[in-house]
Amino acid sequence: MRIGIFTDSYKPYTSGVVNSIVSFKEELSRWGHEIFIFAPNYFNHSEEEPGVYRMKSLPSPTNSDYSLAIPYYPKMQNLLKKIELDLIHAHSPFILGQVGLHCAQKQQLPLIFTYHTMYDQYVHYVPMAHDLVKKLIVQYSKYYCNKCDHVIVPSSIVKRKLNAQRITTPMTVIPTGVQLQKFATGDSGWLNEHYPATRNKKILLFVGRLTKEKNLEFLIEAFKDIHEQKIETVLVLVAGGPFEEKLKDLAVASGLILDEDIIFTGVLPYETLGNVYHSAHLFVFTSKTETQGLVLLEAMASGLPAVAVRAGGVEDMVDSGQNGMLCAERRLDFKNAVCSLLDDEQVYMNMVQQAYKKAEKLSSIHMARKMEKLYRMVVNDNNKQSLITS
Repeated sequence: MRIGIFTDSYKPYTSGVVNSIVSFKEELSRWGHEIFIFAPNYFNHSEEEPGVYRMKSLPSPTNSDYSLAIPYYPKMQNLLKKIELDLIHAHSPFILGQVGLHCAQKQQLPLIFTYHTMYDQYVHYVPMAHDLVKKLIVQYSKYYCNKCDHVIVPSSIVKRKLNAQRITTPMTVIPTGVQLQKFATGDSGWLNEHYPATRNKKILLFVGRLTKEKNLEFLIEAFKDIHEQKIETVLVLVAGGPFEEKLKDLAVASGLILDEDIIFTGVLPYETLGNVYHSAHLFVFTSKTETQGLVLLEAMASGLPAVAVRAGGVEDMVDSGQNGMLCAERRLDFKNAVCSLLDDEQVYMNMVQQAYKKAEKLSSIHMARKMEKLYRMVVNDNNKQSLITS
């Protein structure tokens, strides 16, 4: 099949959406499918990737790393006729999602949309009228979903929320799979070598962008309680983002020592993440807005159990008591969950084995097979409908 991907974010930008696109593209391409990606360009990024078409763009006023595409590509329709797509898959309902919708209608192609994000939970990036913007986003998302032939959701909770909004388009749960081969092995001493303050300590690890919606203020406050009970712990945050300086200030105000009790590594090369995961003792995750939380699966593929706040798609990823612990957003509960796992070696080792099994179940190969099956079904349905109407 020949699949057109329309997305408002792509490499070199780092996000769960980008990781999802790259993961599915790699697996599907190995099986002979051709993937064409339509995405924004990024300032000072000139790497050419076959099959990727870049739209001119402007930097986002609220996130300098993010680009907003200018939805103008005068030769788009001629290009689409030339590459003869079988379907279009949108990964955003907004700028390039709208371009994808228009192209699907113009070319009479089926349109699939992956609902990666609960967009109404990100209105803090809009400078004013949050309640109004939230309402408009919900209405617009419903409109867009109902224009599609099929909607993919990464977790069961997203499906329930969209059903509650009376979206009539068929929906299928397909999480982004984890690429097992990238996390199966790693240097367990990597963090000790590069960050000597982690030596002889239990490393609690977070991987992800440092943004408001990740609820990292709660994580730092909870870690203060953990550290008071277990002085041999250290919190390592592997990421960058607009909230970094505020989080460092909070850590210092909480009495934590930067680069000793809590370490901000900044962005690390993707190829080092396997080493990072294998160096840690527990993965800690406090976001309440995740539709999935792919980093949880990456951690499990590295044999790393997780302690997470019970919210959103995280509940599909962490089977509490088996491969990790879910708890309410209360500092005492979070502290107790972390400390209990650090204290009980037998329970911890059982969770390590269960983490591997969970990652295997949700591997990128298994999820890509589900996606391939869905693609074929949607294309076949569209071809049948074309025959009926012709």
